[in-house]
Amino acid sequence: MKAIVTVIGKDKVGITATVCTLLAQNNINILDITQTILQDNFTMVMLVDLSACPLAMGDVARVLDEAGRAQELSIRIQREDIFSAMHRI
Repeated sequence: MKAIVTVIGKDKVGITATVCTLLAQNNINILDITQTILQDNFTMVMLVDLSACPLAMGDVARVLDEAGRAQELSIRIQREDIFSAMHRI
């Protein structure tokens, strides 16, 4: 299954490394990634593949949320089809 991971927060060193390491530890492959910094705000969007991940989607969401809170970031994951449907014009 493919999903979209979004990361938003104040810019600081190590955000990308922290998130990518967490995904790798759970066998989540990053298929595409984009990030930008708007003034002091960091924004990253990733398309990921969870087909080799041993965790259920809800557990992945919980792990990412907990890691985000520890880093003062918002880290969310959503199935790609739901994300696309929500953002379709």
